[in-house]
This record gives sequence, structure tokens and C-alpha cells, in this order.
Amino acid sequence: MGLPLLETAPITQNARVKSFLIGSEEEPRRSPEGATRSPQAMDELIERAYRQIFFHAFKVDREPVLESRLRRGIITTKQFIRGLLLSGKFRRDFYRCNSNYAIVEQIVGRVLGRSVHGEGERIALSILIADRGLEGFVDNLLNSEEYRNTFGEDEVPYQRSRVLAGRAGGELPFNQKAPRYGTYWRDISAQRAPANPFSGGGVNFSGGQMSSAWVGGKPPRLAQTAWLALAAVGTLELVRILLTTAGAMLSTGAAGG
Repeated sequence: MGLPLLETAPITQNARVKSFLIGSEEEPRRSPEGATRSPQAMDELIERAYRQIFFHAFKVDREPVLESRLRRGIITTKQFIRGLLLSGKFRRDFYRCNSNYAIVEQIVGRVLGRSVHGEGERIALSILIADRGLEGFVDNLLNSEEYRNTFGEDEVPYQRSRVLAGRAGGELPFNQKAPRYGTYWRDISAQRAPANPFSGGGVNFSGGQMSSAWVGGKPPRLAQTAWLALAAVGTLELVRILLTTAGAMLSTGAAGG
């Protein structure tokens, strides 16, 4: 039996204020109803979904099966969003690059269109990830009353009320506020491969990340000698080619004179 979700209280933020602004890039328009969507509207909806979840999707990152099912009406927009969040792309480039605390901020911002309600909600949802995994966490958000009342089945989530009337500036866009990974992943990645193992200033490795043949961050002496010999031979060959070419050019010029 899973752990019950801890109760948390919402905090004041733009997402709790109803926006009366006309739809724009600052406050996205509502999508047309599923029955009246044209192919062009469906294309735009799919692109918005990719931007919301991945920020940007290259061709290799797209999910053609999910797209086809959405276009044919087999799945709803909400189910399409769920598929993107559980895709290999999201797991590889977002979920595995962050701690549970950071992934809570990442997914709450993408799915509910708002910031996390303080440390209490961050801790409660982190426990949910630890207990039920990514799939259980995503389903909890998508099936929540907040999501149903805000986006329903056929709306792509967006950052809610980022700009409010009467304010000179809006909140920072979510994708700038929550980068794909932070110092947590950067520092771990820096320990996995030396920037320059021959300089002696590389990172000290542990946990079997480096071949046992390397000593003190350097490859075996035989490998270093072979590499230097090949470099010397290559340099001599390059010099020979340059001298031969220059000699041929000079002799041609003299004969022409």
C-alpha cells in the first residue's frame, strides 16, 4: 500500500489569479474543441505540446505513434501529454538528470503551469516519486482536480497568468526559470570523464569510471609512447608533402620563365 500524499497549503502566486488578458504568446489562447480542429490546428497543438514538455523537440525526439493516435482521436491531448512525460526522451534528458526535488519543479511547471507551492509541496511530491515512481507521479498530477478544472482533456498546459493586467512585467518564463538540469547533474557529470587526462589536472576518478590500466589519470607508458611516435611520423610526413609541393611549384615557375 502506497504512502498517502501529504496535505499542503497553496501559496500566493500568479497562477491563482484569473487573467483577463486577450490570448497571445504571453497568455496562450485556448485550443479549439477536438471535433472542430483542422489539420493545421492539430499541427499547432502538437507543436505547443512539444514546446511545453521538451522546450524543443528535434526530429529524433518526436513520438510519431502518439502523434498519429492523437490525430485520429484515439487519445486525448491529456493522454498525449502523459505519453511525452513518460517517453524515453523525457526520462533520459530530464528525469535522470535531476534529483526528486528538481523533477517536482520541472513537472509541476510543465503540467500544472505554475510554480511549486513552497517547500511543503516539494517534499510531499518528492515522497510521491520515491513511492510510486515517475508514472505514479505524472498520473497523480494529470488526474488531479486542479488539472481537470484548468486544462481538461483537450488543452495543452501553459504557464498560467504569467502576465497580469496592471503590472509592468510578468513572471520569468518557466523554461528560463527551470533549466533542463542544474549544478547537481553538472557536478556529477564532471566526475565521469577527464577534460584532459594528459595534463595532470583532470578530475580524480572513482567507482570504476576509468580503466584499471590508467595510473594517476594517465594511460600506460606504452600507449603514450606509441601516440607520440605516430604524431612524430605524421608531422614529418606533413613537412615532406609541403616541401615536395613547394619544390614542384618553384621548378614549374622556373621552367615557364
